[in-house]
Amino acid sequence: MPTAISSTEVVRNFSELLNNIKYRGDRYTVIRGGKPAASLVPVESARSGATLADLRQILKTLPHLDSSDTAFEADVLSAADSQPSMPEARSWE
Repeated sequence: MPTAISSTEVVRNFSELLNNIKYRGDRYTVIRGGKPAASLVPVESARSGATLADLRQILKTLPHLDSSDTAFEADVLSAADSQPSMPEARSWE
């Protein structure tokens, strides 16, 4: 449940509120003129809060190449093979 907070409190404590939202998942309803004006909530991922741990299941739901997609697969593999290699040493060393 979002915590009601005045717009004045938001202005005075914005950085702290952002940290609470990002790291604790807090949610706020901003009150201005006695009425709700906005919500401050964590940014949800495109898949409703999916995490790296959900990646395996997400990949299973994606469409797979079939036998008619061999030309596309060959193009992707060719593009991957033609990428420049990374330098051995870092430029600042």
